[in-house]
Amino acid sequence: MPINIPDGLPAKEILQQERIYALEEDVARKQQIRPLNVVLLNLMPTKVETETQILRLISKSPLQVSVDFMCVSTHEATHAADHLVKFYDTFESLRDNVYDGLIITGAPVEQMPFEDVDYWDELVEIMDWAKTHVLSTMFLCWGAFAGLYHLHGIRKRLLGSKLFGIFPQRLCDEYNFLTNGFDEVHNMPHSRHAAPDANQVDADPTLQVLSRGFETGPALIATHDFREVYVLGHFEYGRDTLAQEYWRDFHAGLPIQLPVNYFPDDNPEKQPIFTWRAHANLLYRNWLNYLYQTSSYEREDIPEVIAELRDNAGSLLNEDGAPSKF
Repeated sequence: MPINIPDGLPAKEILQQERIYALEEDVARKQQIRPLNVVLLNLMPTKVETETQILRLISKSPLQVSVDFMCVSTHEATHAADHLVKFYDTFESLRDNVYDGLIITGAPVEQMPFEDVDYWDELVEIMDWAKTHVLSTMFLCWGAFAGLYHLHGIRKRLLGSKLFGIFPQRLCDEYNFLTNGFDEVHNMPHSRHAAPDANQVDADPTLQVLSRGFETGPALIATHDFREVYVLGHFEYGRDTLAQEYWRDFHAGLPIQLPVNYFPDDNPEKQPIFTWRAHANLLYRNWLNYLYQTSSYEREDIPEVIAELRDNAGSLLNEDGAPSKF
């Protein structure tokens, strides 16, 4: 089933060239189904590229999905300002809406203390708003650090060197709903200077680690009720995204190493092999399936579904705080 996104959005033409069908808005309104409603909070400076990558993954589900685009008002954009004005709405203008899903992207601020980010207070307000207005939130890379810090008090630590490349992640629970169908080992792109405190993650009884790697630590994390999903890497990256990052920094004279396990024979002149696409599609498809199975047909009933999930959250843990089997 196609996605419903605003007419004129640059991503629409790109996806159509890839034979991914994007519905026209008037056609979508005529279909006698209730689409899933997802809002994308895009904090990346590369607005068009990031939204295209994420929409590409959302579009692979058989479900119809309608997407809104959110931006923060407390940060003055220096990239794609006209694009933001045309296609994005501020949190203030969307705060009365309810959504099945929210996606919060990463941002190039991971080496800064959270409180020093100019839009941190607004992001905290959005994360708190999502508790009552969004069925499930997916946090990506720095967005995941921010969510784990604000919602669970889990600190991030700066790495000695940039974690950069394609890294194998071992599945922790082959029967988990979100990773259903995953191979025992899956690849994930990473491009970051920080990581969450793994000991704090493991000690939090409300969280489950779905996959982790020797070099990366936890890669996929979720609450037991799936209302929060944390993706520490960049499943949304295309084949050439890491190559573009590498050459950008190389030509700028910045210190940059070759991305690990990415270029064939470690030769940056060779085309990378796309080894994570299937698992990326599967994660987003499973997440949208969770939204579809859990949400209500009537959008206005979503807060009641959220309240019921919150009330039942304790039943997902045993008396000793360990996760129960379900």
